[in-house]
Amino acid sequence: MTFLRAKSLFVGCCTAFVCCFLLLGCQKSGKKQKLWGGDEEEKLQVAIPASFTADSIQKLTVKLDSVFRHFHKKRGFNGTVLVTKYDKVIYKNAFGLADFFKKDSLTVETAFQLASVSKQFTAMAIMMLKEEGELNYEDSVQQYLPDFPYHGITIRQLLTHQSGLSNYTYFSDKLWPDRNKNLTNEDVIHLMVTHRPQPYYPPNTHFDYSNTGYSLLASIVEKVSEKPFAEFLRERIFEPLEMKHTFTYSPDFLTLTGKIATGHTRFRQKRTTDYLDTVLGDKGVYSTVEDLYKWDQALYTQKLVKHETLDEAFTGGILHKKKNQTEDYGFGWRIRPLDNGDTAVYHGGLWHGFSTYFLRNPKEHSALIVLSNLPNGSFSYLQELRKFLYPAHPDSVATKDQKLAVRGRRR
Repeated sequence: MTFLRAKSLFVGCCTAFVCCFLLLGCQKSGKKQKLWGGDEEEKLQVAIPASFTADSIQKLTVKLDSVFRHFHKKRGFNGTVLVTKYDKVIYKNAFGLADFFKKDSLTVETAFQLASVSKQFTAMAIMMLKEEGELNYEDSVQQYLPDFPYHGITIRQLLTHQSGLSNYTYFSDKLWPDRNKNLTNEDVIHLMVTHRPQPYYPPNTHFDYSNTGYSLLASIVEKVSEKPFAEFLRERIFEPLEMKHTFTYSPDFLTLTGKIATGHTRFRQKRTTDYLDTVLGDKGVYSTVEDLYKWDQALYTQKLVKHETLDEAFTGGILHKKKNQTEDYGFGWRIRPLDNGDTAVYHGGLWHGFSTYFLRNPKEHSALIVLSNLPNGSFSYLQELRKFLYPAHPDSVATKDQKLAVRGRRR
């Protein structure tokens, strides 16, 4: 009996040793660890009302096409659009040119620089590492970037724009010696360590939108994962979701195959890249409306993180709101109420000739994705478009907001 117990103990120890060895091996190889027992494909379901019929979809599609053709002809909208409702694509189209000099037309497969819409991918990378036990939101920046000169700033504060740090896109103009040399995330940190630009606010006292914070988050992802940030996004997010036309900026990105839009000034002149484009995390992701639809749908599953983890990204984290402030900010997403009473999570972006907008209404699994390479003010129509898609009185077909579609048809 003693021999059998000893043999059982030996086998158990060996099994535990092998399991630990395999687990460490997976961690070192960068493979995602399954930390929960649920089905990663389990998708959040949405109740589809009886009014959402093939006929109603067709009518809404016609109205949306009329609206966007009006925006293209009368307001100069140049870009691509995709609209969903109850997980179904009800409208997608492309308007205008990818390059006004070459005169090549845009398609829904054309990739655009997402500008600040890129921040949601940076936040997802952080959430994935947090779920795997590699970091915590309350960790200080110094735990991962030891030379960082500003104390009392946490990962959570970087995610929610409450670090108070000054904007690297401004202080780099003064501190970077050679504008012909690309600036990297590591260079941003070096400038901060060497010159210590004055923060705007003490941490956790103000919401102050910070590109610097998200560039630091990308550096933390690199430090923790031991791989370049662009490679992490590609291996852990883009490839698993089959986002085949999504990538991050690099100096040689124009050698990539596929259609890529050129950014323009409001006067349709080509907008060239500069030394700031190589900093990632706050911007730098290129994608298409169709790939962003794949991203939208993945956020209703557990392919990347658990539902509970993602819920926090969509929960407001601003501690000190201004009077009458209705918007909030989570992890890489702005949060705002819609006229119909639902709560939307969204983000916009503007960078070097590109304007982008991505809004999701999780309650009805709908999305509005608009990408443009001509920032000429034509995005001013977005408020009208939100009111049209999410009217305060959806049963009234004669509301002022819904006349938007009628006006578009008449013109």
